[in-house]
Formats: sequence, C-alpha cells, structure tokens
Amino acid sequence: MSSVDPTIVKETKYIACWVLILSILMQAIFLVIGVWDYTVLLGNLLSSSACVLNFFLMGITVQKALQKDKDAAKTTIKVSQLYRMLMLMVTVVLGATLPCFQLWATVIPLFFSRIAISFRPLFDKKQ
Repeated sequence: MSSVDPTIVKETKYIACWVLILSILMQAIFLVIGVWDYTVLLGNLLSSSACVLNFFLMGITVQKALQKDKDAAKTTIKVSQLYRMLMLMVTVVLGATLPCFQLWATVIPLFFSRIAISFRPLFDKKQ
C-alpha cells in the first residue's frame, strides 16, 4: 500500500480543527439552553469522529482512484461512497437507538465538514 499523500493529511487536519471548533460551539449552545448532559458529549464524539474519518477515507479513495484507469476509478469511488454512507448511517442509527447518545448531538456534527469546506476559500493563502 502506498503512503498517504501529505495533502490528504493536511486537509484532514483542517477538517478536524473545524469539527473541533464547531463541536465546542455546539456543546456551549446545549449548555446555554440547559439541555447539556453526558449524552450530548458522547453523541458529539461519535459523529465528529465519523465525520473526520469519512473525510479521510474519501481522500484515500481519491488517491487510489487517480492511480487506476477511468472505469476502475469510477467503481472505486462508487464503492467507497457506498461504504462511507453506510458508516454514517450506522452512526446515526447508533445515536438514535442507544440511550447513551443524544440524537441531535449525533446528527448535527455530521454537517460540520460541509461547513468547514465552505469556509475554506476564506482561509486559502494561495489567492
């Protein structure tokens, strides 16, 4: 197996930093509205981890797909997307069914990577 491209590591760290910042903000909001308990923290940890892992695995998949021909790359991307979405669905199901996770604190962090990506142009130093 080839090593992980430094760009993937760099971008995953960027996503992880934003997920951490937004997770702290979400925890503060739950605390301010008076519904914070340990289930909020556990739900946040579960889905934040899944969110960052999803982004990292997507980067690895793209790296592998670039080394293949067009049809094999397309198949690799589709299979990866299927498994990553399955992972996120399992995360939500766990958050919804197990009493140790607060549902909203499990679902909301799954959108944090999208937010981080939308802020990326503001912090891109190449412009």
